[in-house]
Amino acid sequence: MNDRIFIKGLSLHAYHGVMAHEAKVGQTFTIDLDLDIDLTDAARSDRVKDTVSYDQVATCASDAFCAQRFRLIEAAAGGVANAVLATFPRVRAIAVTIHKPHAPIAATFSDVGVTVVRTRQKSKP
Repeated sequence: MNDRIFIKGLSLHAYHGVMAHEAKVGQTFTIDLDLDIDLTDAARSDRVKDTVSYDQVATCASDAFCAQRFRLIEAAAGGVANAVLATFPRVRAIAVTIHKPHAPIAATFSDVGVTVVRTRQKSKP
């Protein structure tokens, strides 16, 4: 069994997208983060130093998502996943879901988005 930390529904305004108006006006995206992390030490010690701070994870994800303009949310999700893995060594893997509720699709839909999963690469001995 894997322990998890999750953040659901992080709302961020950004200028990602292929269309010119998306770069100009922007839109609100919603991000879900699901971190695979061993929480054994934190559960035993009851100390923040033995886990990762939700606040710091949210800030890292927000900074990575808004730091540059992405044409594809696939690239934005990959950037967020890479930033979290680079910043928090305790995180073994991460799933990042980006919801784009105002995607320029000529259809009625309730949600559209992508999920990327990234796992920390193990060092070779």
